[in-house]
Amino acid sequence: MSTVVRFSPDLSAWLTQNLAQGQAPAELVRIMIEERMDPRVARAIVDAFVLARAQGRPEPLDSLEIEDAPPEYVYETPRLGAGPQLIASDRIVPVLLRTAQPVLAVLGNVLSADECAQLIELARPRLQPSTIVNPYSGENVVVPERTSFGMFFRLQENAFIARLDARVSMLMNLPLENGEGFQVLRYPTGAETTPHFDFLQPTNEANRASIARSGQRVSTLIAYLNDVDGGGETAFPKLGLTVTPQRGNAVYFEYTNSRSQVDHASLHAGNRVLRGEKWVATKWMRQRRFVSANEAGSEGMLSTDG
Repeated sequence: MSTVVRFSPDLSAWLTQNLAQGQAPAELVRIMIEERMDPRVARAIVDAFVLARAQGRPEPLDSLEIEDAPPEYVYETPRLGAGPQLIASDRIVPVLLRTAQPVLAVLGNVLSADECAQLIELARPRLQPSTIVNPYSGENVVVPERTSFGMFFRLQENAFIARLDARVSMLMNLPLENGEGFQVLRYPTGAETTPHFDFLQPTNEANRASIARSGQRVSTLIAYLNDVDGGGETAFPKLGLTVTPQRGNAVYFEYTNSRSQVDHASLHAGNRVLRGEKWVATKWMRQRRFVSANEAGSEGMLSTDG
């Protein structure tokens, strides 16, 4: 069941202008609630505008169809370990910051300077323009909202990658086999990634097939491979939080619980790189062993937008 909510074109123009200027969606929701709009409707309208911008679709003009509210996301005991330090396979990792909703942490000393340099050099000759999955056709497409260059390592592709896979899987507290292979991304000056979710949305056959094989994505770790001269922060607009890239550090967040609910508070973006370039290595974890489309005998490869 769903309900059609109507609103003025003036509100549409106001939201478009403020999002274009970088205003945090949470702040826009707060203002709308203060103007006596129903909180659920305010959040749904702002979410619709944010997602339309992320997917390159027209923003709503004066109406929106809102699905009946799903059960509220249930926050469970985090998979990430408690305490000020985490024990990885071969090092101690300090926790620099935590949030509870969504479950998020900024971690230090995840990679050494030499490991960051080695990842960059191994990835550089294999970079290709990054793509996203069209949410309806399932096709891989290059879009203006994704202006980076990327590549994937196979899980345990060599001894060096295997060591990093083991370390990060221990940090993320899930079996190594549940992890997708590291994706390395390079963002040149001017590149950015607009707000998006890392969990798979079952709106196309490729994502439905991937979820059937491996379960939903449950958590992400983004490791920064260099210090960025300007910009390039990882932004969580619903939290009003940005994480500054610092070589060797990482940001970790969770968004799927044991009930297979997904947490929309995990919305995130890569801010525009203002000076220099940004390199990151991303690891996604699944609910069970990751089986790629190629491994399953399917044609093509699942594109990601983390």
